[in-house]
Amino acid sequence: MIGYYILIGAIALVSWAVSSQLKKKFKKYSQVHLQNGMSGKEIAEKMLLDNGITDVAVISTPGQLTDHYNPKNKTVNLSESVYNQRNAAAAAVAAHECGHAVQHAQAYEWLTMRSKLVPVVSVSSGMSQWLIIGGLILGGAAGVGLGWYVAVAGVIMMGLATVFSFITLPVEYDASNRALAWLENKHMVTREEHDAAEDALKWAARTYLVAAIGALASLAYWALQVFGARD
Repeated sequence: MIGYYILIGAIALVSWAVSSQLKKKFKKYSQVHLQNGMSGKEIAEKMLLDNGITDVAVISTPGQLTDHYNPKNKTVNLSESVYNQRNAAAAAVAAHECGHAVQHAQAYEWLTMRSKLVPVVSVSSGMSQWLIIGGLILGGAAGVGLGWYVAVAGVIMMGLATVFSFITLPVEYDASNRALAWLENKHMVTREEHDAAEDALKWAARTYLVAAIGALASLAYWALQVFGARD
């Protein structure tokens, strides 16, 4: 277990460093005001319209970095600092979330796969580690009996959550690429504003990358505990 805590601690440290850098980047690029004078809400609405999407609403949501696209009710939810502001950071986030709406409208395969896994992962991710630990306590460490099968079920659930994390990566990177391409092709931003938006989205994507690596490392550790005990 000591090795596990060291692993989790290291991942948590990297995650904190990336998250802190992301907040610094967004604070910095929030000072880069858009020459076109458009707010995050206006940027989002124009990107949706330019992509022929008329059934998605752009709404404001409380909090910071709480921006997301909800495919169930077809809403682009922008945090208050993005919804009302007129800077490169707001433009980047607004366009990125609209990138998800475009993915949904075009039935982007990775987003479709991710959406199908959401109900399963929402249940299994919280249970997996407890099943593994419980299974090992019940006798899974001996590699025999009910305990081992319970632990294996936990590993499978954790594996699904890990797959979900990695499927999220192309979804997020693609949304950012769509956003940046639209901002540039439609001449929505200057070169300086585009570079700021691109850097901000790169750091946002890195948070998902760290999460995926962390999920894989945790899965590898617990799988070794369960299947290694059977050798």
